[in-house]
Parts: sequence; C-alpha cells; structure tokens
Amino acid sequence: MGLFQLQRSQHPTSDDTRNAALAAPGFGRYYTDHMAVMNYTEGQGWHDPRLIATEAFSLHPAAAVLHYGQEIFEGLKAYRHSDDSIWLFRPERNAHRFVGSADRLQMAPLPPEYFLASVRELVELEQDWVPEGVNEQSLYIRPYMIADEPYLGVREAHNYIYAVIATPAGAYYPEPVKLWVTPNFTRAAPGGTGAAKCGGNYAASLAAANEALEHGCGQVLYLDGAEHKWLEECGTMNFMVVTADGELLTPALGSILDGVTRNSILTLAPEHGLTPVERAISIDELRDGLDSGRIVEAFACGTAAVITPIIGFNAPERGEEVVGDGTPGEKTRALRAHLLDIQYGRAEDRHGWMQRVV
Repeated sequence: MGLFQLQRSQHPTSDDTRNAALAAPGFGRYYTDHMAVMNYTEGQGWHDPRLIATEAFSLHPAAAVLHYGQEIFEGLKAYRHSDDSIWLFRPERNAHRFVGSADRLQMAPLPPEYFLASVRELVELEQDWVPEGVNEQSLYIRPYMIADEPYLGVREAHNYIYAVIATPAGAYYPEPVKLWVTPNFTRAAPGGTGAAKCGGNYAASLAAANEALEHGCGQVLYLDGAEHKWLEECGTMNFMVVTADGELLTPALGSILDGVTRNSILTLAPEHGLTPVERAISIDELRDGLDSGRIVEAFACGTAAVITPIIGFNAPERGEEVVGDGTPGEKTRALRAHLLDIQYGRAEDRHGWMQRVV
C-alpha cells in the first residue's frame, strides 16, 4: 500500500493509442492517464494524497497563483532499461530543491518523502507509458505546486495544490545550438529568484529566447543583472566550457539554478581527465578564450536536454564566433554518452544515482 490512494481513471488510454504516442512522443504532447495530487490547508497541513485521472483543475478567479505567481516546479525522468526495469535518476535532489524553491516563494514546503512517493507511485502505476530506451526517449515527470487560495491581498497563500503529471518524451534539443548573448535581458539578480525553479523565471525568459531566434540562435546566454559582464545561464540550462588545459568551467551558484545534471557532470568530470571549476566567468574571458584557443568546447546541460553542444555565439558588438572547429567537442560527446549510459543502465552506476521503481 502506497502513501497515495488510487482512484482509477474510468477512461484509460487504449493500448493502440498509447503505443502510437510512444512511437513519436515529441515533448509534452501526450500525458499519462493519472496524476498525483495532494492539498495543503493552513492548520491542517498536507492531506489527501491521491492518484486520480489526469484532469483539469477548478480554480477560483481570485486564486493567488493567478495574481501573485506563487508557483514552483521540478523536472525529472524515468528510464526504461534493456531488461524492462524502470529507474529514476537522483530524485532526492529534486525533492530537496523543491523545498528550497518553496521557501524562496514562501510556500508550504512539501516533505521530501511525499515528493518521492508521489513520483515513484505514479511511475509504477503508469509504467506502460515509459518508452523503450531508444533515441533518448523517457518519461518526463513534472511535479509542481500552486497557490489556490482565493485572496487578493499581497501575502503568502494559506492553501496549495501539489500535483505530478507525466509525459513521454524524446530528445529536447536534437541538434547542437548557437547562443545569442543578449544585450537587453537578464535572467536573475542577487537576492532574486534565480536559484528557485519557479514559473515566473521562465515566463520572463521568453522575450530573450525569441530575440535569440531572430538572430539565428537556438538559445540565449544571459549575463548578470548588475554589471552585465558575468556569465550566468544558457536559457533553460546551465552553461559549461572545456579549456585546452583540461578544466571544466561553469559559473558558480548564487543567482543560477543548482541543476541536477550540472552537479552530475561536475562529479563525472575527473573520470574524463577534466578538473571541475566553479567560479565567476566573464564574457571577456569567454571571448578571449575563443580567440586564443584556450576555450575549446562549450555546452549547456539540464534534465530535459541532458547535454546540448554549443558550436557558436552571436552578439551585437562582435557578430558570430565559433567554438573550436564548429562541431561538438570530444569531451562534450564523451560526458554526454557517459551520463546517458548511466541513466539507461548501459554503464556502471558508481555513485548510486539510479533508483529502481519496477
């Protein structure tokens, strides 16, 4: 018996329809039959954990999330291995980061044991929705929390809904990308919400992402908000470069997201002859490194994208600049393959990152 009470959907997806979806899942196009839901009420705490049919929420027009943006979320994946077992990758880090995001937005923290149970029990119930582990397919899992108390005063809400939905997914960025170094937008600032995973950060990123597309780039590279000098994040992902003398450089934490993939790659780096270094990196250092050949590779990383090679940059004052020879670098490809091999059970999990569900 799990922590979440099952209320089965009366209209399950047919095998034929589900198999058609799994054959070409895309990203966020199809959803499992069930979702996990739990409520928080001030004075009562978290209550009524349940697995129910995936359905629309009913919200009062004055629900706090609609007016003051109290919303946080996470993203993780379930992987099917060659023996048909299903595994999660480091879900405890997502659970603890979810608590940190809730604290930053003054929302009710969800105990990690409920987060982990909701994910595991939903994946176990919907195991038929986990694709075969080919072409980097997986079941993408989205836990989130919203403030549903109807109240128009500016204060933290007293009531919340926590939910988990899941969608079969393919590769998020199937090709290498060029980055636009935006002169007009910043993602976060010291004391802001950059280290929290909240919807407002992503809504604010859309203008910069569209600006990047207008300049022939697949994503944006943000600089800091104070001096507009220091590298921060690459759109929806963390940013890393490889140097000719064997360093794996990435911006230090503070106003950026503490990515699970970021942390994992820094841990794997020594196995690939790289020294992981977390520190401030200026845009001038990046440009000088590209010109001199000191910076030989660049990539972005995140749960959805895994590792996306960066082959160039574009900026208004510099124009286009190429990374290395304009193709994905050797270390980038090796790290990407290593991480995917761990996640899909093709390589030894020396760090105890994988957790079996079924």
